[in-house]
Amino acid sequence: MDNLNYAQQQRLAFIDFKLMFVGHFTRSEVVEHFRMGLSNATRDINLYKELAPQNLVYDNAEKRYFQTNNFKPIINHNANESLNKLASQLSGEDSVINSMSIPFEMPSQLIAPDADIIAVLTQATLNKKAVKIGYVSLSNGESTRTIVPHSIVDNGLRWHIRAFDFQSHEFRDFVISRIVKVQLSDKKVSEQHQSISDKQWMRFVPLELVPHPKNIQHPKAIELDYSMTDGKLLLEVRAALTGYVLRQWNVDCSEHATQTTPEHHLWLANRPTLYGVDNLHLASGYEQPTQSQI
Repeated sequence: MDNLNYAQQQRLAFIDFKLMFVGHFTRSEVVEHFRMGLSNATRDINLYKELAPQNLVYDNAEKRYFQTNNFKPIINHNANESLNKLASQLSGEDSVINSMSIPFEMPSQLIAPDADIIAVLTQATLNKKAVKIGYVSLSNGESTRTIVPHSIVDNGLRWHIRAFDFQSHEFRDFVISRIVKVQLSDKKVSEQHQSISDKQWMRFVPLELVPHPKNIQHPKAIELDYSMTDGKLLLEVRAALTGYVLRQWNVDCSEHATQTTPEHHLWLANRPTLYGVDNLHLASGYEQPTQSQI
């Protein structure tokens, strides 16, 4: 790889990425992604085959290259960068800002998932397959489960995967860094195991966020921070993600704005909208309404 020019390295990295995280690719995908001719794409694929012949096999019926059981990446794919790339629909294109010398810092990433585990999870997600995982939970320790992942989510603190769990027969969130082993499963997957049947995923919750009425002396500052209109920020969030969003932004979800510690800059003005959301234990100050309040 070190003897190749930058453009060739980018094209081989794309092929390697697709094989590792998607499990397959076509020549036309290489052509479309790099806006190149068929002959040039064929030359790059052949070069990849010379470098790693054990990594891919061609299926004549599907006209597609597939990852083999002996696959070993030729690129060291950073786990968090790969997840971000997948989250932006495999764009893989260098952002204009990346080519400019602009000082830029992000908080340290304390949690780094395993790239090999991510690869199997993304393959299962994209190809609608089940996986068998070893999972360590805070409440039950390590267990073996079979799940059908349908979406990968950055919840603000860590990456998790939303999946149907055959053990509980429910859709649940699994923290990726707590998955210690994973392998694709031949278990049959039907529509009831996919996102279309995940009620918390398919439901959208309208949130009305306003400057905290007790903590904020100059609400105009908060209105500017969040580009509010008429003193409020209106969002629609999947029910399955609502608790994470409210926690990430320290939104006070109490009925009478009683969370008065300094980190609470926002208050949820339409609290009844949360009824029926599953993960409200993450929402600061939220208490389930009594039967008389429903």
